[in-house]
Amino acid sequence: MTATWEFVLCDALVKVHPVRDPRQVSAETRFQAFLGEPASFQLAYRPPLDPGFRDPTPLDVRVEGDAADLVTVSSVDLVPCTFVALPGHDDGYEFDEPGLYPDILRPVPDGKARVLFGSWSALWFDVRTNDPARAGVHDITVVLSAPDGSELHRVSVSVEVTGIELPPLDIVSSHWMHLDALADHYGIEVFSERHWTLIERFMESAVEMGATSLLAPVWTPPLDTAVGTYRTVVQLIDVSKTQDGYEFGFEKLRRWLEVCRRTGIRGVEVAHLFTQWGARATPGIVVDGERAFGWDVEATDPRYRALMEALLPALQAVLDEEWDREYVVFHISDEPSGEDGLASYLAAKAVVADLLKGWTVVDALSEHSFYTSGAVPVPIVATDHVEPFLAQRPERLFVYYCVSQDRDVANRFVGMPSARNRAIGHQLFASGVDGFLHWGFNFWYTWHALRRIDPFADTSAGGAFPSGDPFAVYPGPDGTPWPSIRHRVFAQAMWDHRALQAIRVAQGNDAALDIVDPNRTLRFDRPILDPAHYYASRERMVAALK
Repeated sequence: MTATWEFVLCDALVKVHPVRDPRQVSAETRFQAFLGEPASFQLAYRPPLDPGFRDPTPLDVRVEGDAADLVTVSSVDLVPCTFVALPGHDDGYEFDEPGLYPDILRPVPDGKARVLFGSWSALWFDVRTNDPARAGVHDITVVLSAPDGSELHRVSVSVEVTGIELPPLDIVSSHWMHLDALADHYGIEVFSERHWTLIERFMESAVEMGATSLLAPVWTPPLDTAVGTYRTVVQLIDVSKTQDGYEFGFEKLRRWLEVCRRTGIRGVEVAHLFTQWGARATPGIVVDGERAFGWDVEATDPRYRALMEALLPALQAVLDEEWDREYVVFHISDEPSGEDGLASYLAAKAVVADLLKGWTVVDALSEHSFYTSGAVPVPIVATDHVEPFLAQRPERLFVYYCVSQDRDVANRFVGMPSARNRAIGHQLFASGVDGFLHWGFNFWYTWHALRRIDPFADTSAGGAFPSGDPFAVYPGPDGTPWPSIRHRVFAQAMWDHRALQAIRVAQGNDAALDIVDPNRTLRFDRPILDPAHYYASRERMVAALK
């Protein structure tokens, strides 16, 4: 046992576990960032392992150097994980048993670092600027002091802000932000001014994570909802019944689109036209303040066709006025499967197919037959089922991962190493797919949204999904989004993709692939889990763009 404090400098792909000695940053690792991108590193610390030391008083954190004003500090907080990995998982997990694991990046505006007796803790540092004049190599010094002012540790970190401005992400990066979760968690009225404030804050956080497209709840999305139940109504379109048919109000939708514009969201996904897992029923659409459609109205009900005949052209007119339809997609139903699922999907699609001509329709699926049959011309395919689609490639192809992609592919569960999260950027570029989708940006509910959960206490949707799958962001108590480690690392993956895009434009696609996949062996089922690979690859990217 030691009676002294311990400190370890770590890179951003380390997960500092409370009782495991953290991996020290390699001497070869260079902390580099492009303009606008955070260069991130961590400092792990542990108090003396002495029974006589029980002082929980926080340490003082100070940052010195010419770039100190560019640094933000967060505490890496632990979260409880009761469901970490599915049985029979592969070897690419860092943790697979229930426990407390690092995930939340809690802001530390007061410069205080929590102390946990007998445990490793960590601070996360982001160095970021959009100003080319601040580019260059900066020596940043982090100082930790005891409450009495005595200095416990001082470490200098070299960070390079390259001054290179990257092009926007040229693929779709879609994440489903759940507006009902914001209203339900904070106990506020849907589409109140407070709700709109939170929508914009969390949308900004999604953009910071690398999102370019969000699901627009033109009607309450019929997703992750138990049959016969309904989630809190978050319908952007006001619908009224008249003697002659229907009238629509689009004020809230126009406001949503304006927030998208302001935050940098380019893509608009119209909520699914039919229920999940088979497209057998209609969404819970509210007319004149009352639910008029839902689980009790079949997909092929003539009343729904009558509504769509009026609503879809009116909606499309607004979208044409407000947005570029190249960046708008419609959905029929999420994750259809099986022969019965194909039949019901096609029956539902037939209800609206003529009304969607000239617009892009995409859906998430796993079965190749849904593409070859012509049912889904633009598929969003699970990464563990994508190989047949790559072999018989559609004109446009998207991929996704979620709870079921637990073996051999990239994902961002809390129990997985951060390198497995970052891998997706290299994989998306090497495969040349058109986009990526994830369902859980902020799903703070149990399975099928049967009840609300506290995401600080439940990271697995009540035990339904591996911890981390349902959300990547936490609801700060003041309405500020708190990112997770997974949020930050996924953003790094998207920055990798953007850098590779820039190299492709300047030097050709082979030059970009030579950096991340020199042997041309990178596949979705072969993510590289060595953290050093990502730092070495980034160094080569920077060198290629200088």
